Amino acid sequence: MKRHLLAICITLLSACSNLPPAIEDPPLYDISYSQATQDIAHFKEAPVRWGGVIIDVENEQNFSLVQVLYYPLNNYGRPRLDKSNQGRFLFKSTEFIDPAVYKKDTEITVAGMLKGDMQRSVGNKTLRLPLISATVIHQWPPYVPDNYYGYGGYGYGYPYYGYYGYYPNYWGRYYYPY
Repeated sequence: MKRHLLAICITLLSACSNLPPAIEDPPLYDISYSQATQDIAHFKEAPVRWGGVIIDVENEQNFSLVQVLYYPLNNYGRPRLDKSNQGRFLFKSTEFIDPAVYKKDTEITVAGMLKGDMQRSVGNKTLRLPLISATVIHQWPPYVPDNYYGYGGYGYGYPYYGYYGYYPNYWGRYYYPY
């Protein structure tokens, strides 16, 4: 019985993560954006996991090309928008990437192989951007901060929600009578 319980617990814990392993786990040698841009030829065909915010989606006949503003990733592979961006990169996918789904300013993480660089124009400036051949693409849901104290925060409740934001009257974890 104990063995079955242990197997069930392990199965349930492993099912908690719904991220693809290529997104959740960095490659063995995690190449940073700055390393790759300094010597792109040295890191050609290296596995990378990069992320950021979508800038532009271009669909060609046989592939899609997406331009991303690079941000460093957190432990789970999500772009850290609280850090400064370090530049731009492109990823290429053989699948059709719908611009209505992959909208501008959407957070995304891509895992794949670094294929080199590609020339792109940004305004009047021509840049050479790293190019990734994407194997896994993960679009992150919008981040919604959780306001623990409800409407208006601590102590700023509406009159019909009681003084501290909840009905009937909320103080900490306990409701108190009128």
